[in-house]
Amino acid sequence: MSMFTWEVVDPAPGEAVAPHQRLAWGKTIGLGAQHVVAMFGATFVFPLVMGLDANLAIMFSGICTILFLLICANKVPSYLGTSASFVASVAAIRAQGGDSADVTGAILLGGVVLALVGVLVHVSGSGLIHRILPPAVTGAVVMLIGFNLAPVVADIYWPQDQWIALATATFMVMAAVMLPGFWSRIAVFLALIFGYAVSWAADNLFGPITSVLPTGPDPVEHDRVSWAAVEAADWIGLPSGTLADGVSAVHAPSFSLTFFLLVLPGVIALVAENTGHVKAVAEMTGEDLDPYMGRAIGADGLATALASAFGGSPTTTYAENIGVMGATRVYSTAAYYVAAAVAILLGLCPKFGAIVNATPGGVLGGITVVLYGMIGLVGAKIWVENGIDFGDPVNLVGLAAGIIAGVGDVTLQITDDFSLTGIALGTILVIVYYHVVNTRRGPGTGHTTQALSHRE
Repeated sequence: MSMFTWEVVDPAPGEAVAPHQRLAWGKTIGLGAQHVVAMFGATFVFPLVMGLDANLAIMFSGICTILFLLICANKVPSYLGTSASFVASVAAIRAQGGDSADVTGAILLGGVVLALVGVLVHVSGSGLIHRILPPAVTGAVVMLIGFNLAPVVADIYWPQDQWIALATATFMVMAAVMLPGFWSRIAVFLALIFGYAVSWAADNLFGPITSVLPTGPDPVEHDRVSWAAVEAADWIGLPSGTLADGVSAVHAPSFSLTFFLLVLPGVIALVAENTGHVKAVAEMTGEDLDPYMGRAIGADGLATALASAFGGSPTTTYAENIGVMGATRVYSTAAYYVAAAVAILLGLCPKFGAIVNATPGGVLGGITVVLYGMIGLVGAKIWVENGIDFGDPVNLVGLAAGIIAGVGDVTLQITDDFSLTGIALGTILVIVYYHVVNTRRGPGTGHTTQALSHRE
C-alpha cells in the first residue's frame, strides 16, 4: 500500500482516527487549517526575534513538515514549526558581532549534529540519550537557554514601548490560562492580534512614540504600526528582501567554530524535545513509536539544516499541534500534509510576510517576556516530572556552576581569537561537572527522560 493512501473512516463521537487513517477530505482540510492556526504565532514570532525572515520560516515549516513525515514513514504525526531552542544562541552570536549568515551557518551545523544523533539513536537505541543527557542535565540546559534571554527582552524589545509590552504580556498570560481548550493553545497568536490592535489604537489616540529601535542607539519618533512595506509588497512571490542587518532574506550561510559551539545547547534541547514528542504521541495513539525515535530526531536535524541552508529558521516538533490532536483525537498524518501545504502557500505571499515583519516592538516585548520565561521553566518542569532530588549534592552542586555561567553570560577566554561564552560554556560545565561527580553512583541509579512539552 502506498504511504499516501489513508483508510477513510467516519468515526463515532470520541473515537480516535489513527495516523494511517483520515476523515473525508473536507474535514481533513478543516483540521489541517486548525493545525496551521495552532503553530502560526510561534512559528513567525521566533524568526522575528532571531532577526530572520518570517515568510521564509513559514514556507520552510511546511516543506520541513513534509520531509519529517516522509522520513518517519507517516508513523509520527507532527508539525515542524520554528524552534525557540536556538534563540539564546542567536542572541549570543549577534552580541559577538555575527550577522544573519553566521547565525544560519551555525544553526545548519547544529542541524547536522542533530541528524547524526538521530542516526546514532536509530542504530543503538534511545538508551544512549538517557545515559549522556539524563533529566538533571537536560533540565539545566533548557533552563539556562530560557533565562539567558532575559537581557534581550530588557534591552531590546521592552524599551521600545513598555506599556504596549505590559498590556500584551498581561493578555497573553490570561489567554493561555483562562481561555478554554483550543483557544488557550493559540495564546501567542491571539496576543499578537491583541498587541497589534492596541498599538494601532495608541497611534490614533496618542500619536507616535519616541523610543530606541533595534536599528540605532538613539531614540527616534516613530509610529508603532507602519504598513508602508505592506502596501509595497506583492501578493504572490518568493520570499525576498533584506534583513535588518543588511543580509538578504534568502542567503547562503557562513561558518565559524566559535558560533557553532554557541548553538550546541540548542541541539541538546532539540534532542530532549523530539524524544518527549515521540513519547507523547505514542501515548496518545497507543502505538509503539520507539523504532521511529531516531528517525524523528534525525528528520528534525535534516529539516533544520535544509531551512538554514537558504537562510530559514531552525525547526522543532510542536506541542501546540499535539494539543490539537489531544482535543480532536484525530492523529491522521493527512491533516499535517494539508497544514504543510497551507504554510507553503502563506510563505509565497510577500504581503503576508510584510504584515508579520511590521509587528510592533512593544508587542514582541510583551510576548517574549512570557515565552522566554516559559522556556526556562520548562527546564524546571523536566526536573519535577523526573523527580530530581536536589538534596543530592550530585544534582545540586554538579549543575550549579553551569547554570550561573550560562544565565550570567560568563566568558572563558581560551585564546586571543577563541572563547567560550554564556550558554556554550554553561552547557559544557553542566555536562562535565554532572558526569564527573556522578561517577560516585552505581549503574542503574539514574532517571529516564519523560516527555518534554515544547510550548512555543
